[in-house]
Amino acid sequence: MTKIDRRTVIKGLAGAAALAPAMSHQAFAQAGGKVVIGTWGGDYARLLTKNIDEPILKPKGIEIVQDQAGDAPRRAKMTAEKRLPRGTVDVQGLSAANMFEMNEAGVLEQLDYSKIPNAKNLLPTMKYPYGIGHIYSGNVVIYNPKLITPAPTGFKDWLDPKWGDKIGFIDIQYQSIFIAASMAATGGKDMNNLDKAKEVLLAVKKAGARVYPTNEAFAAAMKNEEIGISAIWKARVVQWQNAGIPCEAVSPVEGIPAYVSGFVIQKNAPNKDNAYAYLNAMLEKAPQEAFAVDMGYNGTVTGLNVPPDLQKRIGFTPEEEKRLKDLDYAFLAKNDSAMKEWWDKVFKA
Repeated sequence: MTKIDRRTVIKGLAGAAALAPAMSHQAFAQAGGKVVIGTWGGDYARLLTKNIDEPILKPKGIEIVQDQAGDAPRRAKMTAEKRLPRGTVDVQGLSAANMFEMNEAGVLEQLDYSKIPNAKNLLPTMKYPYGIGHIYSGNVVIYNPKLITPAPTGFKDWLDPKWGDKIGFIDIQYQSIFIAASMAATGGKDMNNLDKAKEVLLAVKKAGARVYPTNEAFAAAMKNEEIGISAIWKARVVQWQNAGIPCEAVSPVEGIPAYVSGFVIQKNAPNKDNAYAYLNAMLEKAPQEAFAVDMGYNGTVTGLNVPPDLQKRIGFTPEEEKRLKDLDYAFLAKNDSAMKEWWDKVFKA
């Protein structure tokens, strides 16, 4: 079992905007072939194609195939293929919590960082033995000021039954919803109290809270004012504001759960050399900066040139940085199946 001190991740999150001398782009010799990327669909898949696949890998003759699905079915597939000498996917996009879970399941390659030249610019807290942090943000309350007054201050205000069917949930964010509900019930003292979280969630379910299958479906509901309050990564709020959706972000008084999205290589990846090439490409300066502009996420390498006004919108103030909270990855890995089963039974039955 691999043990690393993830508590130090917050220091890395707080300093992600710091500049350091940028390295020149390094060539990563490849001989064509293909690489299969497991990823969420929607905007994330589109931006991977725009910022990594098309400009960096395709000119090297590498064919990129995306295996699009939610993380739960992709993780189930990884486990099911564990005993195969060759799996069907090379690289998987997962949250830091799910990267930890899959490493515990024994299905991940322990990375050889000598094969990832651009990793020399990686923030130390984003360098896992089994994966690489790609982008990060924090979970905040999102609301429409026209529909929700006064302005909420945190998760407890979001999960107040008085908002009825103006409360929105995103199905694929069930882990984050449990964390927020636990923090709402305990004043931010506990992220892992599932019993209290269930009490909070049952109350808003009874009040009429709505569930949407994807981030994109949720955004459409916010735009047409079907819903007015929820929680999502701050990066998404910035992205939706740019798209003209009426919404504001509030950093929760209970604390701001940190979110890291990263990539891992499956232990039985059929195209392992190209899998390493993909990880190297995602750490190039250009796509890291592009994800900040296109999607509002903070990059995970030093030396990025992000406009100050944008950095102010996607980052956090010094006071907010003190409220950033790392997640208990071991707890989430142990309880993920139970959380998903309860969530589906209550909100999707």
